[in-house]
Amino acid sequence: MDPKHDLQPDLSLPTEDAPESPRHGFQGNRAPLPETPLIPAALTVAISREAGSRGGSIARRAGRKLDWQVYNQELLEYIAQESAFRQSIVDSLPPAAAEWMKERLRALLGEHDLKPHHSVIEMSRIVLALGAQGNVVLIGRGANCILPAESTLLVRIMAPLAERIAYMSQWLRLTLEQAAAQVELRDRRRADFLDTHFHRQPGDIYQYDLVLNSSLLGEELCAELIAQAARAKADARQAAHRPATSWTPERLT
Repeated sequence: MDPKHDLQPDLSLPTEDAPESPRHGFQGNRAPLPETPLIPAALTVAISREAGSRGGSIARRAGRKLDWQVYNQELLEYIAQESAFRQSIVDSLPPAAAEWMKERLRALLGEHDLKPHHSVIEMSRIVLALGAQGNVVLIGRGANCILPAESTLLVRIMAPLAERIAYMSQWLRLTLEQAAAQVELRDRRRADFLDTHFHRQPGDIYQYDLVLNSSLLGEELCAELIAQAARAKADARQAAHRPATSWTPERLT
């Protein structure tokens, strides 16, 4: 599927009399929200994974179960680097979604020193544009730090080191020694990226909704659990907010 198409952002305004549920538990990745109560009506799944834990394959399976488009790290980086492609996605958002994206980006810039890192800002803009649309699965690139917890299912996929090395060896046709070096390198790069730009450690399990051991559960069950959790969280959000108004491109024309 071409990521330039089918971007149908849907933001909802909660009714004024909707009761606010108690805010218990971790709220660490909630950047200050704009004064408007707008939040994306549709959910996004953001997947963080250890190298060799089969996170990419699990994400694709979950995307098929949900019938949502999956954006892996390489695709996100490609979109962020292609200015015309990137702008077409941003321009496809209706005014309410575009305003939410801008407010969230301003909040991120206020929390983190991203100004010297133009590529990270553009990546954040793309992730937010896709998050404004919702009904997508995003893999890596700090999506779990960029998107707000209230409209995102935050997932971490893990596996024992020995099994991750064995998988990497088979996948890339490397010796076990070479595969071990690849696992260590990829994990370190991902951790450095999050620490440098968002002051987060991917191994902090309390920032996720769902932590899965792919070694014990397998790819299919992990994907099914992600799909079920996404549906359940989306249903819970809809019941809590009881949106009165939805903005879609069709309604704005």
